[in-house]
Amino acid sequence: MSEKTNKDPLHGLTLEAIVTSLVEHYGWESLGQQINIRCFTSDPSVKSSLKFLRKTPWARKKVETLYLATQNSVWKK
Repeated sequence: MSEKTNKDPLHGLTLEAIVTSLVEHYGWESLGQQINIRCFTSDPSVKSSLKFLRKTPWARKKVETLYLATQNSVWKK
């Protein structure tokens, strides 16, 4: 029997883990420059960002895309 493999690179990652990783890599100020949304530029916190991103699919997609691009650049080094 063959094992099913999930091709989704975000499989198993929580949104909290993604946001935390981006904040650790970029910092809030630079993250707000990369993705110009208020939850990253105005009194940012992981909790407030998660609340916004869970309700806003287009913003979540931008965060996930930046996370994947960041991981790809780190892996290539």
